[in-house]
Amino acid sequence: MGCAVAKPVRLLVLLLVGLAGPWAMADDDPGTQVTEGFINAPVAEVWRLFTTADGYRTLGVTRAEVDLRIGGLIRSHYGADGRLGDAETIVNEILAYEPERMLAIRIRQPPASFPYPQAVPGTWTVIHFTPSGTDMTHVRIVALGYRDDPQSQAMRKFFAEGNRWTLDQAAKPYWPKCKLCAAEPPQDAGKP
Repeated sequence: MGCAVAKPVRLLVLLLVGLAGPWAMADDDPGTQVTEGFINAPVAEVWRLFTTADGYRTLGVTRAEVDLRIGGLIRSHYGADGRLGDAETIVNEILAYEPERMLAIRIRQPPASFPYPQAVPGTWTVIHFTPSGTDMTHVRIVALGYRDDPQSQAMRKFFAEGNRWTLDQAAKPYWPKCKLCAAEPPQDAGKP
């Protein structure tokens, strides 16, 4: 790629910005699950995705309602035929937020079909938004409070996959991943 970026930085960017999605996970602590990546959009836009009903629908749900305040609820539904308030509605409670920097939530009500309902109590998620260059945002989703029991660890794995999918959904509308790389010719151009 022809990005005019120092070689170690370029390697890091390439590792984080793979075609399958620019997401990394840290799995060292069984009580914590981290998913992170970059979205090629300004932090204000990425914040909007996670804190408004229209933005939330961009993340993959079919219906959403967001009451952005401490104690406010984020209600969402993945089913095309479902409605907010039915048994499959996901209800998250907003624990804290700092506009365009951090959003902390916890599951108040999982959908009725959720396979790990006993693992939900005591868990919460903190989403960090960090500007990374002109029009790029680093998003770090940290899920906490997992226990050592099999159901809690199964839920941790479930959310590791789900959070990666959510970040991929958030990033798709803003691809290509590296505007500089798309605008510059490859450095190897013309070499045999």
